[in-house]
Amino acid sequence: MPGGRLTHEERKDIARGLADGLTYTEIARRLQRPVSTISREVIRNGGAGGYHPDRAQRATGDRARRGRPAVPGATPALPDAHGRDPETVRLLEERFTAMLVDTGLPRTTARVLASLYVTDSGSLTAAELVRRLGLSPASISKAVGQLEEQRLIRRDRDPRRRRDRYVIDGDIWYESWLASARRNIRLARVARDGAETLGRGTPAGARLATMGRLLQRLGDDMVRAAERWHDDHDDHRDDGDRDDHDDREDR
Repeated sequence: MPGGRLTHEERKDIARGLADGLTYTEIARRLQRPVSTISREVIRNGGAGGYHPDRAQRATGDRARRGRPAVPGATPALPDAHGRDPETVRLLEERFTAMLVDTGLPRTTARVLASLYVTDSGSLTAAELVRRLGLSPASISKAVGQLEEQRLIRRDRDPRRRRDRYVIDGDIWYESWLASARRNIRLARVARDGAETLGRGTPAGARLATMGRLLQRLGDDMVRAAERWHDDHDDHRDDGDRDDHDDREDR
């Protein structure tokens, strides 16, 4: 697998891949590069909609001469309260963003979700997201709306400051997974009704009947898996609470 810095020709290949609608994973596979290399390159140099290989090549040279990386529009990273390297955290956020994009999330929406995940508080205001990501308030508003619709974040109102905070917590993926399972089950019901309407002996009816069985099985399995995880998670949390209590008693 190639190593070292991206060449100008590789940057041109990245631009062609983006123009063809390829994901970071597909472009990385084509160039035999890590996905994180491709995502970092694109995010640093204008994003998927503004990437240009010649400008990226010049910007890389400029950054090398200055000896420090830059993310256009974003607020410079502040010292980390836990002593973590801000650049390492930022690269993790870029990698997380790339993976979320590969699951189907729009890029801006993925950036907002990744930011919430790597923030210790798991909570940011719209203004904080604007400063952190260097995006417009309208872009942030659209992204958080999509995440709320998918139940990946929730909105908390701060009555004293009269502003909303967008929050992610441990049960967000559980709730989102359950919502997806229920959508599959509802769609399975519609497919079964369609099969009855069209006739199970007809090609269209048979197709819908097969679709209904598959979605029902997937939905049921997803619900069971989520419930098992939730029960195990509650047991683990209870064990942790008991351990904390025992430690306090020992002291």
